[in-house]
Amino acid sequence: MQSVWALLSFGPEGWGDDLAHGVLVTVSLALVTLPLGLLIGYLIALAKQSSEPSMRLAGNIYTTIFRGLPELLTLFLVFYGAQIGIQQLVRLVRPDAVVEINSFVAGMIALGAVFSSYASEVLLSAFRAIPRGQYEGGYSIGLSQRQTMRLVILPQLIRIALPGLSNLWLILLKETALVSAVGLTDIVRQSSIAARVTKHAFMFFGVACLIYLALAIISSFGINAIERWVGKREAQR
Repeated sequence: MQSVWALLSFGPEGWGDDLAHGVLVTVSLALVTLPLGLLIGYLIALAKQSSEPSMRLAGNIYTTIFRGLPELLTLFLVFYGAQIGIQQLVRLVRPDAVVEINSFVAGMIALGAVFSSYASEVLLSAFRAIPRGQYEGGYSIGLSQRQTMRLVILPQLIRIALPGLSNLWLILLKETALVSAVGLTDIVRQSSIAARVTKHAFMFFGVACLIYLALAIISSFGINAIERWVGKREAQR
């Protein structure tokens, strides 16, 4: 047991600080990706219920692509393909320029695209669950379209979509492990390095499992708190 605690300790001889850094990277990536994915998902949901056929087509194409591609393949396309594409465009202006997309940014873009494609479906279902009379009621009391959306529709949209978005957050938290494939030092990569160096693969990957479970449990408490807060706000309306 002493050797186990020594390996997990903080300091030059232990791997605790490396694992802690991996947790920080994983949580940071998930937290940065969440608002990006929600924003794009909201815009895609608006496009998919638009009266303009081209907007609906664009939204459907977007969700079909990113829901159909494996997440790891999407990550590779962003990390390698987007980097080449951007570099070619920049070289039109500066031939000697070198553009690099680091693994954190690539992970944020790739996971954000995948998350937004699923979030758009959740939000679209929530939009369709709101009666049309809610829009007409907002307009009838003199609210503009933007005010009706912000003051009348969005509070109901959040309440309806919250359970589905909560599940997507837990999936996003787990999918951050994919970025270890492009060199980001997250929980999985740090555990993998420690396992190779110390030859204690079962122990370090077991610790990684416990860390992800702990993050999921903490997220569940946070989600429950948000749901209670939204419920109280809805009851006060």
